Amino acid sequence: MVIQMKMKRIMVTILSFALVGAVVAGCGESQQARQDTQQDVPQSISQETQQDTIEDKTGEETVEKETAEETVQTIAGYEDNFAVDGKAAKEFAEKVKDAAANKDLEALAELTAFPVYVGLLDVDVVETKEDFLKLGSENVFTEALLKSIEMADIEDLQPSMAGFSISDGSSANINFGVVDGVLAINGINY
Repeated sequence: MVIQMKMKRIMVTILSFALVGAVVAGCGESQQARQDTQQDVPQSISQETQQDTIEDKTGEETVEKETAEETVQTIAGYEDNFAVDGKAAKEFAEKVKDAAANKDLEALAELTAFPVYVGLLDVDVVETKEDFLKLGSENVFTEALLKSIEMADIEDLQPSMAGFSISDGSSANINFGVVDGVLAINGINY
């Protein structure tokens, strides 16, 4: 149902933009009039969520219209690690911290992009989720990794080309970044 609502929002937004484009193109106004209209639109969209409520064509249901920036992000995902805002990075890091605190290997696997680097002795790259789960919680969640993740400050995660690192500053950490447009774990170091 959540996916249906998101898809409905996306479709409403796309149709809204298409309708605006058709009206502007079909009015027969001069080029100057179209430029004046376009200048009324804010040149940059703030990172804060701007929502309007609109009715769909049946008039029975209301949905939220997302900003153009959010729609592009929803459809195409993130372009790279530098396109990820601090709030999204923190929310993902919280999910990783929760999985580690609960020693929930299944939850950690759900947050991971495969193949993934896992720096355990005799392990290098783990190709599949199934192979990752076979490593076992007791092996993946070492005492050093758990301590580092628990003590990590995720309030102001800074992106790099490699992504984001959840760590207390020690060598044990979990790294995540943009993989195929979404945030995912891309390395576990010990």
